[in-house]
Amino acid sequence: MANEDKKDFNAMLRDSKDMPKFQTITDQKSIKKYGGDRMYFAPPLDYDRVMRQVPWGKVITVEKIREYFAKRSKADFTEPITAGIFVSIAAWASHQRSEDITPYWRTLKANGELNPKYPGGIAAQREKLEAEGHVIIQKGRTNIRYFVKDYEKYMMDLS
Repeated sequence: MANEDKKDFNAMLRDSKDMPKFQTITDQKSIKKYGGDRMYFAPPLDYDRVMRQVPWGKVITVEKIREYFAKRSKADFTEPITAGIFVSIAAWASHQRSEDITPYWRTLKANGELNPKYPGGIAAQREKLEAEGHVIIQKGRTNIRYFVKDYEKYMMDLS
């Protein structure tokens, strides 16, 4: 996100944007990819609520949160683009507060990858995760990315 210091992320977090809502998709490629045509949109605060539940030493992925919302709402899948945006909004909103913090650093991208869009980027998320006992590994030579080693062992169960 750009111009983070000029945005009120807590106001964005509270703006439901007429969500939750459902949409029926017709694109056959997407239907095949996501396993159905009933797409769910969760509001930003719902992502924040789930992210707050992840305890010290545990992690969750955006994908697992999306699966949880889809199952809970009886949809085929949860819209992926807004999911990523709303997770980032929750992180920046927490960063802007001096108390009532959301432990956003515990929410990872796919395959346990760290999120460079979080406050402080990879370095800050890495520091917080390592302080909770996680080992961070680097992958790639030119497109370097960082992951929580064996993140599956530390996944919080949302069921």
